[in-house]
Amino acid sequence: MTLAWYGHLKIRWLDGKSLFAVILFSWGIAFFEYCLMVPANRHGYLSGTFTGYQLKIIQECITLGVFVVFATLVLKEKLAWNHLLSFGCIVLAVYFATAFKTGAGGG
Repeated sequence: MTLAWYGHLKIRWLDGKSLFAVILFSWGIAFFEYCLMVPANRHGYLSGTFTGYQLKIIQECITLGVFVVFATLVLKEKLAWNHLLSFGCIVLAVYFATAFKTGAGGG
C-alpha cells in the first residue's frame, strides 16, 4: 500500500494528470497488494494462528517497515530519532499482541 498511497508523490509522469487518473493508478497498484494480503489474512485467521487484532498489528508493523525504506530511498526523507522510537513502540505492540494467548474471543 505504500507505493499506492505515496508513490504518486514522486512519479513524474503523473505530474499534471487529473486526481482521478492518479487515484486509478493507485488503485491498480493496491489491487495486486490486496490479492496477496487478503489470502494471507484469511489463512492466518481461519487456521486459528492469529486473531484479527494480531493480524492488524502485525500488518501495521510490516507496513511501517516498508514505509521507512520507501521514505528514505524514494521520498529522500531522513529517519529521525523520534521515528525510530515510534517504530520501536509498534514492534513492542506486535510482541504484546502475539506473546500471550488470549484466544479468538479475547478472553
